[in-house]
Amino acid sequence: MKNLDQRNQIIEYSLKLNSTNLSPLRSGNISLRGIEDDTEGYLITPSGKKYETLKPEDIVFMGLNEEEKNDSTNKPSSEWRFHRDIYKNKKEAQAIVHAHSPHATAVSSHGKSVPPFHYMIALAGGDNIKCAEYATFGTEELSKNVIKALENRSACLMSNHGQVAFGKNLEDAFELAQEIENICHQYTIALKLGQPKIISFEEMKKVLDKAKNYKKG
Repeated sequence: MKNLDQRNQIIEYSLKLNSTNLSPLRSGNISLRGIEDDTEGYLITPSGKKYETLKPEDIVFMGLNEEEKNDSTNKPSSEWRFHRDIYKNKKEAQAIVHAHSPHATAVSSHGKSVPPFHYMIALAGGDNIKCAEYATFGTEELSKNVIKALENRSACLMSNHGQVAFGKNLEDAFELAQEIENICHQYTIALKLGQPKIISFEEMKKVLDKAKNYKKG
């Protein structure tokens, strides 16, 4: 079977969506950039299947120029459009994790960016975590909103929906999604105490420079 290692890796991390409670039940989706029959594209989780039942042949390969699924017997995740568009717009993106994680979803319901109340926000690439405007799931409009919110970022919230993160591999993307969920959890706690103190723009510039080497240390 083509791309068997990548397919198994997607299944491994799909199961982690449930076991870590990053995305419960059938929610969320995962993809990996790949090539099949000389076609550049990506492998993505199928639509509607429980993660615990996934088999390598269930993972769907999509070409970057495809508007619909290829000849797989399974339908791709309904969110394939923003996966495709992230890969087309972010050359550094090799893997994508989309999750309906509880705290990120709760914060996203306010449709506002998460301000720099904590310096770890820099892990997403900017001095805040942007929130993509709401649009119906699976639509081209949602994909455009996500790409806009990911400008100079590697993760964002999706209004009334959840979060999405990408990285140089699945481990990196999954870890970033966990970081976003943890930051949003902390933010909800902070808001219970009132408006948190915000780190200055000047300080966040220093933090962003340091964050570039965060995982190298």
